[in-house]
Amino acid sequence: MAWTFISDVEVFAGAAEPWLLRDPIRNTAPLTVLRGIRAGLHTGDLLLGLLEEDGETVAAVIQTPQRGLIVPDAPVHAVRSLATALIEAERTVPEVSGPLAQAEAFAASWWRPVARRVPERLHRLESVTPPRRPVPGAARTAGAAYRELLAAWFADFHLEAMGARPADQTPVVSSRIGREELVLWEDRGRPVACAAFSAPIAAMSRIGPVYTPPEFRGRGYGEAVTRAATGAAQDAGAAEVLLFTDLANQVSNSVYQAIGYRPVADYASIAFG
Repeated sequence: MAWTFISDVEVFAGAAEPWLLRDPIRNTAPLTVLRGIRAGLHTGDLLLGLLEEDGETVAAVIQTPQRGLIVPDAPVHAVRSLATALIEAERTVPEVSGPLAQAEAFAASWWRPVARRVPERLHRLESVTPPRRPVPGAARTAGAAYRELLAAWFADFHLEAMGARPADQTPVVSSRIGREELVLWEDRGRPVACAAFSAPIAAMSRIGPVYTPPEFRGRGYGEAVTRAATGAAQDAGAAEVLLFTDLANQVSNSVYQAIGYRPVADYASIAFG
């Protein structure tokens, strides 16, 4: 078996998507990124890789400038061979993310040292619990008037979570506004928090990002807007609602568990020096 790298997005999707859909929960990230690629959200230097055996796809991988290398829930030996193939191809990989065993296997096989490791955990909604306390304000679907504000909030979220400011988030925010995937929490007419959800794929939707500016934290807005986005995902047809948490952030982990999210598996994002 050898990895092949494909430039045609639709050819790649035709082979990769059915394989990823065998487990849409654990492969939530590559599935949603693949949809973004097909919609033109992720541009620039893309890498689309397939591993096949006897004409059948056994693994698929995606790399975008915005997200780095995304490895799926694939056999660990396939991830190690991927690292070898990318080294031979002289491919630059600034970051890898995926299930913990797979991300760590790639990092151990990669030629550059680890500069940053963010442990994450995938959660799925078991059942929605009652709110712990009343929170002033109400949810609303974000419209075009909030594009600039939300682009700034998305950038702030990325800087806080990953330690680096991303490229302009306006195209991503514009697309998600168009699909009505962004939820605001407003208190006395002022936006104080936001949460996004992905339009369902195979009845699966993922919440994120969730962001509350520092000056509005500690008032329950993050929990309230996450509950609202969860409900919006279910209303859109999601039977499974997922989200990732940073294991180092005990506050957000406790909030999501209070809503009714329960752990599925550990993941990691690993950046290289």
